Amino acid sequence: MSSVLQRIRPGELLARGGPLAGLVLLVAVMSFLSPVFFTTNNLFNVGTQIAVIAILAFGQTFVIVSGGIDLSVGSVLGLSGIVFGWATAVAGFSLPAALALGLGAGAAAGLTNGLLITLGNLPPFIATLAMLSAARGLALVISGGQPLNPIPPAIQTLGGGDIFGVVPLPVVLMLVMWAITIGVLRSTYPGRCMYAIGGNEEASRLSGINVFNQKLFIYTLSGFFAAVAGILYTARLASAQPQAGFTFELDAIAAVVIGGASLSGGVGSASGTLVGALILGVLRNGLNLLNVSPFWQQVVIGAVIALAVMTDTLRRRRKG
Repeated sequence: MSSVLQRIRPGELLARGGPLAGLVLLVAVMSFLSPVFFTTNNLFNVGTQIAVIAILAFGQTFVIVSGGIDLSVGSVLGLSGIVFGWATAVAGFSLPAALALGLGAGAAAGLTNGLLITLGNLPPFIATLAMLSAARGLALVISGGQPLNPIPPAIQTLGGGDIFGVVPLPVVLMLVMWAITIGVLRSTYPGRCMYAIGGNEEASRLSGINVFNQKLFIYTLSGFFAAVAGILYTARLASAQPQAGFTFELDAIAAVVIGGASLSGGVGSASGTLVGALILGVLRNGLNLLNVSPFWQQVVIGAVIALAVMTDTLRRRRKG
């Protein structure tokens, strides 16, 4: 046991346990400050509130682990919701066909990002920034700038229903996507390639990894996860909104970074991202219960993000 501990550097311990320890401390503080916080209803409320951001962040995790960034996920969420809403409310498609179109729109946007980065040789920041604008514009064009209704009752149930009258369905979907993310990162060849590419892209290429194909898969997967989040968000609103997901990409990136991922690539996990999303959710929920101004809430969350990035920087310096 001692030999194992000796091989673990302090920075690695911080990366593994820091976010979870921070979440536990935050829950303890909020429970002390507000008697309402640590109740079953409120905790499930936190889970429901973070479900969309967490699913977005799971997709973002694939990208950040591979050394990239995806600024378009919020807009892709909105586009996917609008495509789904158009298919059901305007075109009269069946529910399975509408779901396929909505999810396909997200995956297609992600694939386009991948093509811009690989074939177009654009930096991920620029490619996905362009998609951020294009996807939002397409959502406005398709919808005419207006919400699309009605949304099928089965989808509305996904946004507001529960299991056994206890566990909200958005939380269940979030946990399913979390499990899928764990499976991809830990147990698949593309998952291992993500870590390799993020650690050293040129070495990965020389070792036989098809970096071109892997990047296409990574960004397509991110777009698909954004589409799932878009369907869920549409279900929660019971309406397809063209402006849905505005600035959500910032929360998604924040959740991944707070969860211990490195913006330089090669480091990150599904569980860390879930913890990061929970930290954001607990902060917002607790500060609301304490009647803290929304403006000060943004200041606090910004400070937490800065602290997470500083921690990542210190960890990399120790490794170097």
